Amino acid sequence: MSVERSPGVKLLFAGLVGAALIVPLLMVYLLVSDRQHQARVAQASITEGWAGAQTVSGPLLVVPYMVTREVTEQVDGKTVKRTTTSRQNLYISPSEQNLDTTINPEVRSRGIIHQSVVYDAGITGSARFAMPADLDRLGVESDQLLLDEALLQLPISDPSGLQTAADLSVGGNALDLRPGLGNRQSGSGVHAFYDWAEGAEFTLDFTYSLRGSQEFSMVPRGEETNFAVDSSWPHPSFTGVLPSDTDKEIGPDGFKAKWSISNLALGQSLVSTSAPANASVVIDEYDNRYAEISPGENVSGASIATIRLMEPVDLYKRVERALKYGFLFIGFTFLAFLMFDIVAGAKVASAEYLLTGAGLILFFVMLLAFAEMIGFAFAYVVSSGAIIGLLSAYSAAVLGSWKRARVIGGLLIGLYAVLYVLLNLEAWSLVIGSLMLFVALAGVMYATRAIEWSKVSIREASEEEGATA
Repeated sequence: MSVERSPGVKLLFAGLVGAALIVPLLMVYLLVSDRQHQARVAQASITEGWAGAQTVSGPLLVVPYMVTREVTEQVDGKTVKRTTTSRQNLYISPSEQNLDTTINPEVRSRGIIHQSVVYDAGITGSARFAMPADLDRLGVESDQLLLDEALLQLPISDPSGLQTAADLSVGGNALDLRPGLGNRQSGSGVHAFYDWAEGAEFTLDFTYSLRGSQEFSMVPRGEETNFAVDSSWPHPSFTGVLPSDTDKEIGPDGFKAKWSISNLALGQSLVSTSAPANASVVIDEYDNRYAEISPGENVSGASIATIRLMEPVDLYKRVERALKYGFLFIGFTFLAFLMFDIVAGAKVASAEYLLTGAGLILFFVMLLAFAEMIGFAFAYVVSSGAIIGLLSAYSAAVLGSWKRARVIGGLLIGLYAVLYVLLNLEAWSLVIGSLMLFVALAGVMYATRAIEWSKVSIREASEEEGATA
């Protein structure tokens, strides 16, 4: 005579095995993060010597001016007044600027796994500048301006990608380009001195070529910014300031997009005595982006028009999302085994739960490995097919019936199919997942409605020996 575990104890052991499998799930999660980091390092090495993600800004006119102030000081117990003169800068944004950009992308690979997109961008534009009519609002008089010492700044986040064919001109007269933003101002780009002694309205024309990788961004500046881009890249991603649906065309041969942005929408002043944010940006190893802000003005990521030239699907993020449903896979499969054990009388040992859970976790490792080689969709089919076949065959031995194994196989096919749908329908994933849990809970409640969870069953030894024979 032998004593069987009660249904409640069987449920407890299945739950403990499932909880123990959280540890290898977390290890796979860390593996995905490590592979993602290695991919970013590989992408950085591919673009090394080329240039990073580029952010350009509209030209800026900087006019020095002299400020005279009377200050009061205490010297030997006496109040002394003296006059100080300091040199400051006035920053004038264009009343209108136009930029036309052509991006020529190229996919570069390292080995058979890692890829990165680099590009050559040809930029042509113009900017119109005029003397501000409200200088007195800033406490600046026109006779304080050193117009003959003005300079024009062209901020560029990574000037190492700037090609030799760069030209700035006013009225057909070329200006000599110099590195940096000049006037001891921090930031990256180029500048040119311009004698604006007459103070009359003028138009700056500029043309330059720029190397970059992965994405291209533009910081709108001025009363009106017209920005147009065309490229042969077939699947761009737009963030920040977005073009309207009628102002973009995306097809298999590339895309075209244009923006028309007003300074009223951006909340930017056209003239300031403090330096606006320049185009320098930092992209860290986790692809988080922060603007490098100069004192006086804040430019957020939302006020930058960004075009990402990357594959539309980040396989590491999709594998990571799939992993978040890993415990549901384990739970549903264990639940099916438990029902066969409790309701149908098939005995499932803790080790069999453990091996089945290991097979379910192996799916995510295979998905990651194959996705790097053949893409996510094909990897999903291969990995899920292999695990479904393996666990179905193992279930036939564990449950003692191919008929029961087909139920497990059908359950796994349904789970993997629903997971793939969830990964592609991000907005509906929570709704579908909660409905699945509801249906599963309702089914378990119905199947176990007559079970006495604490009852221990006793079998005669002769019956067991007969069953064994």
